[in-house]
Amino acid sequence: RRSFQTRTKRHHPPPTRTQRRELMDYTIREANTADISAIHEIAHEVWPKAYAEVITAEQIAYMLDWMYSPPALSDQLRSGIRFLLLEDTTSTPLGFASFRCLEGTHWKLDKLYVRSDRQKRGLGKSLIERVRLEIKQSGGTQLELQVNRKNKAVGFYEKNGFQILRVDDFDIGNGFYMNDYIMGCPIE
Repeated sequence: RRSFQTRTKRHHPPPTRTQRRELMDYTIREANTADISAIHEIAHEVWPKAYAEVITAEQIAYMLDWMYSPPALSDQLRSGIRFLLLEDTTSTPLGFASFRCLEGTHWKLDKLYVRSDRQKRGLGKSLIERVRLEIKQSGGTQLELQVNRKNKAVGFYEKNGFQILRVDDFDIGNGFYMNDYIMGCPIE
């Protein structure tokens, strides 16, 4: 007799009919200054949950203020960083992404977040696909991002075609560091 070893695999149940319908009922549009409060709200909902086991509560608060305060978001939009907002059919914001050209055909995905209660439904993947399309239409050929080395999102990015290019640590002030992977993928 042949013995088979069973593997334990993290299994997510198939989406319900309502969840499948939700996957198709959304739009992604370019965000503007009128959307700053929605982006701010999503970041403040997602960050404490996403980073609770990765960085300290003090660093989370510092980084939220540094990158997601209304003046910081306004400055980012003014500087040419592009934001995409993902909304449901009632125009309720569910997630966002931001990206920019570093130089030539090399682009960077700065931010990608989906509300905690809407994760694992393909919305993050849809945002990445839209970012890739926008970059391709602008002549971009390479996309990179930074992600904390302990962040569960590393696997998400790998599933979406990104590879770890290098490891880096960034001093962001106040005694805090970002300990990140730099990941990249070609735009095809």
